[in-house]
Amino acid sequence: MPSTSGHVFIPVGACWLNLQEGWWRIFRKAALAGQTFAGPDEITQATELATAQLNARAKPWVWGRPAPPTRRLHRQYVYRL
Repeated sequence: MPSTSGHVFIPVGACWLNLQEGWWRIFRKAALAGQTFAGPDEITQATELATAQLNARAKPWVWGRPAPPTRRLHRQYVYRL
């Protein structure tokens, strides 16, 4: 049965936390740095504006290393029968 108290389970050892930390750092710099808010409506407006700006320049995340470049062989040995 789901909880109705508003609590959300967040795993503390999950790998996605590393991605979340980077997102929060960018978000704090874009929306919250040097700002003074009079109420929750201004926080919501700043959050929506910063999220729209971050989404406009978002790039897909690619896991792992890029493939090494293919080498062009200088010599080619061919055996003919």
